[in-house]
Order: sequence, then C-alpha cells, then structure tokens
Amino acid sequence: MPALYSNVLLDHFRHPRNYGSLAAPDVSHEEFNPLCGDRIRIELKLDQTIITAAGFKGDGCAISTAAASLLTELVTGKQLEAVAAISDEQLISALESDIQPTRRQCALLPLEALRAGLKERT
Repeated sequence: MPALYSNVLLDHFRHPRNYGSLAAPDVSHEEFNPLCGDRIRIELKLDQTIITAAGFKGDGCAISTAAASLLTELVTGKQLEAVAAISDEQLISALESDIQPTRRQCALLPLEALRAGLKERT
C-alpha cells in the first residue's frame, strides 16, 4: 500500500513545477473547494491541438498543490484528446500516495479545473 504522502507527492508540493501564470493562455479555469478552501487555476497554451505549456496558481493543501504540479507535467506536449481522457484514477495513481476518500476532492481539484477549462474552450 502506498504511503500517505509519497516522495512524489512531497517533491511536487515542496518544489511545484510550472507554478505561475502563463502569458495569454488559450485555456484558463479556476476551481474552488468551499469545504476545505483549496483554490486552483489551470492555464494552458496550445498549438492547434497540442498543449505546449501548462501552468497553475492557487492556494491549497499539499495534495492539491502536488496534484496540480504533477498534472501540468502530465499534460504538456500531449494532444487535447488524450488529455481530456485522463481519468481520476490516473491522476491519483500518479501521486503514488494513499489518498483517502475524504481527500480525493483535494487531489482531483486541478483535474476538474482542467476539464472545465477544456469544455469552455469548445
């Protein structure tokens, strides 16, 4: 069974990748979890249907920050179609942590922002 906070999760929390705003993003969406106060904005730059850059900003717990950081790495360089197919379980599995049911919303908040941003784009 994975650790509560794996090395992957802690590394992405302590050293978030792609943190910050992108200049003139093609996709931008913010999600807020009123139950815990986490807020994450995902931004994407596109070249046709390929994500050329991804960034995030927000305030959140270790899990939501790490998930946002990891998600930006997972989607950069990928086709929009492949990104839209990322499942909840794929993101949670990539964190390599024992994410309890009560904390799943924290881990999935960045993915929800990404999905909503992609829907707004179409």
